[in-house]
Amino acid sequence: MKDELDDIKQLLLHTPALKTNATAKQAAISLAFREFDENNLKISQGKPKPTRLNSTADVVGQSIFGRTPMKKYQLAIIGTFCALFVVVAIVPMQKFTGFGQTDSAKQMSLPQPTVIAEKKVEMEGNKLASVELDAVKDVDATISQTKTEEVVATLSGKEQADYKMPAPTVMPVSPAKPSEPTGAAGQLAIAKQSAPTDYEGDVTTYQLPTNASKTKAARMELAQAEMPALVASLQSQPASTDDAQVSQYHDQGRDKFKETVTNPLKLAKDEPVSTFSIDVDTASYSFVRGSLNQNVLPQKNAVRIEELINYFPYQYDAPTNKEEPFKANVSVFPTPWNKDTKLMHIGIKGYEIDTKDKPRANLVFLIDTSGSMNEPNKLPLLQNSLKMLLDTLREDDSVAIVTYAGSAGVALPPTKIKDKSKISAVIDNLGAQGSTAGAEGIRQAYQLAEQNLDAKGINRVILATDGDFNVGITDTNELKSFVEHERKTGVTLSVLGFGTGNYNDTLMQTLAQNGNGNAAYIDNINEARKALVEEAGSTLFTIAKDVKIQVEFNPAQVAEYRLIGYETRLLNKEDFNNDTVDAGDIGSGHSVTALYEITPVASKGQLVDELRYPKADTKPAATDSKNNELAFVKIRYQLPNGDTSKLIITPVTTEQTTKTVEEIPVESRFATAVAAFGQLLRVDQYLKDFNYDNVISLAEGAKGADKFGYRAEFINLVRLAKNAPALPPLK
Repeated sequence: MKDELDDIKQLLLHTPALKTNATAKQAAISLAFREFDENNLKISQGKPKPTRLNSTADVVGQSIFGRTPMKKYQLAIIGTFCALFVVVAIVPMQKFTGFGQTDSAKQMSLPQPTVIAEKKVEMEGNKLASVELDAVKDVDATISQTKTEEVVATLSGKEQADYKMPAPTVMPVSPAKPSEPTGAAGQLAIAKQSAPTDYEGDVTTYQLPTNASKTKAARMELAQAEMPALVASLQSQPASTDDAQVSQYHDQGRDKFKETVTNPLKLAKDEPVSTFSIDVDTASYSFVRGSLNQNVLPQKNAVRIEELINYFPYQYDAPTNKEEPFKANVSVFPTPWNKDTKLMHIGIKGYEIDTKDKPRANLVFLIDTSGSMNEPNKLPLLQNSLKMLLDTLREDDSVAIVTYAGSAGVALPPTKIKDKSKISAVIDNLGAQGSTAGAEGIRQAYQLAEQNLDAKGINRVILATDGDFNVGITDTNELKSFVEHERKTGVTLSVLGFGTGNYNDTLMQTLAQNGNGNAAYIDNINEARKALVEEAGSTLFTIAKDVKIQVEFNPAQVAEYRLIGYETRLLNKEDFNNDTVDAGDIGSGHSVTALYEITPVASKGQLVDELRYPKADTKPAATDSKNNELAFVKIRYQLPNGDTSKLIITPVTTEQTTKTVEEIPVESRFATAVAAFGQLLRVDQYLKDFNYDNVISLAEGAKGADKFGYRAEFINLVRLAKNAPALPPLK
C-alpha cells in the first residue's frame, strides 16, 4: 500500500542530486537548529495558543497551522513535509555555475530558521543565487499545494466546509521591477529578454503544475519530470546582473591565411627574368596592426610584405599624361642589413584623374549580416565605413544593397546618392544573425550590378564580410571560377574584411585578385576613413588594368637576386606578353613599390658557389654598350577601356647606384624599413642580425612630412612587436 511518504520518497530518489559544500551544509543545519531552539525556548508546556509564522511565503503552512485543529496523522504528514523542506532548502546552497547574487534573493521570504542560516552562511562567502532559490521555492510550493489538497480530502464534510483552500499562486512570466520577487518563471522570462541578440538558443519558461483537478499521481509525476529540466535550464543560462553585461561570443584562432613560402634566392645566369603582377592591396598591414594592438604577433602567413610596403603613400615623380599613366622611379643603394648586397627600389606613380573627369559609379554593397558579424569591430564598424564612402560619391552615382545570412536578398534597389538619407537608413537598420550564404549573396550582387550596368562607368560589387561562408557554395576554387567568369561582364569585385578570430583572408584575397578589384582590411574607424575616403579615387577609379612588371637582370653585373614579397602575385615569364593573363589594376593617383635584393658579381655576399663545370652553352658576356646595366625594367598595362597592352621600359645602370645608406632617398629608405619589418615578422633568414631597433632607427630618419601620421604609427607598431608574444592567451 502506497501513502504520501512513498510519493515523497520517489520524488527525492528521482530528483537529480546537486553537489553540496559539506562545510556550508553543516553550518546551515547547526544555525537552523540553534535558531529554532531559541525561538521556542520560552513556550510553556501544554497547549498554548499557536503562534503565527513570520514567513509570508509559506502559504500552505499558514493554512494548515492556522486555525484548523489537526489530527495525529496530519501532524505526521506535516512533520515529514518539514523535514523535506529543510533538505530542499539546504541543497541549493551549492553554487550553480553562471549565476550571481541579486537583490531579489534578499527579498525572498523563507521559513525563519532557514533565512537566518542563509544570511550567516552568506557571510562566510557562500552566496546563493536568487534564481536558484526561486526555483526551489516553486517546486516546494507545488509539493505543498499537493499535500494540502490531500490533507483536506481526508477531513470530514463539516471540516472541509470550514476550511478555505488557499488560491494557487500564479508565477509571473513578464518582466518585473527589480524590487518585486518574480520566482523561477519570472526570472526565466527576464533572462530571455536580456539575452544577447546573437544567442542562437531559446529560454524555456516552465509552468509548474498547480491545477487541483489533476490526480495526485499525475501531479507528482509532472513535478518530478519537470524539476530536472528546470534546474538544467537555469544552469545553462548566462550570468545576468545589474553591474555586468553578458559578453559576446568571439572566435579565437580560426583566422585563415594561405600558406606562402618566401621567395628564394635565384642565380641571374640561370633565371635572369623575374615577372609578377602589380598588387595594390593593403589588407595585410591593417591585420598586422590589429594583432599588434592586441599585444600578439601576427601569424607568419598573415604578413604579405608587399602589402605592408604599399600601405603608405609615396611621393614619386608622377606622369603628366593619362595615355601613359605610369612613371617608373628606380634607385639602387646599399642594403642596410647586408653590406655585401644592394637593394633595387622600383617606385611607380599612377596618373591622377581630375574630379570632373571621373566616370559615374554603379556600386552594389554586398553586406554580410550573419551571426558571426555580431561584434563591435564587425557589423557596427562596417556600417560606419560604408556611410563614409557615401560621402565621396556624387549625386548621379548609384548604390544598391544586397545582404546575406542564411539566405540572400535585396535590401535596397539601385538608388541615386541624392537620396543618401534613404541609403543610410537601410545601412543603419542592418542586424546580424544566422548562418552565412556568401555565394548566393555574390550571385545576386553581380546580377543587380549587371542590371544597372553603365558601359562608360565604374561597375563594382563591394563585399564587406569576415569571410565566414558556411552555407551553399563554400569552396574557394568554385567561387574563384564564378568571379573570373563574371568579370567579363565589366563588373569588378572589391573586398572589405572585418574582425579577427574567424577572418577568412584566403577567400578574400582570392575573390579580390580574380575579381579585378582590391582588398582592404578595416580594423578601426581611422582605417575606414583612409581606405574609403582619402583613397577612394585609387580604389574605385581605375587608370590601368592588367599591370605586370618584368625585370631582366644582367648576369655580367648581378650574380644573385631575390624579390622581397609578392609571393602570391608571381607570373610565368611568358605571361608577361600574354594579354589574356589577368593581372592587377591601378587606381587614380596610386603608387606601387617593389624591392629586389641583388648580389653584385664577385661580391663576398654570394650564397651560391660557382659551378666547377659550367654549362657548355653558356652565353658570352654582354657587350660593352650594355655592360653598365644592372637590369632592364619593363611595365605592361592596358587602358581601362582597351584590350591591347602597352609597354613602358626603363634601363637601370650602375650610375644610378647610391654609395652610402645616408644618401638613400627618403621614400626608398622608409620603404626599406617596412620591408625589413615584414621580414622580421616572417622570420626570414636573410636579415642576419638586423633587429627591430634597427628598423626603428631607419624609419625615424625617413618619416618625411607624414601628413596623416601613418609613418609615426608604423614606428609605434615596431615597438609593440619587440615585446609581443607569438600566441595570445586563451580568452
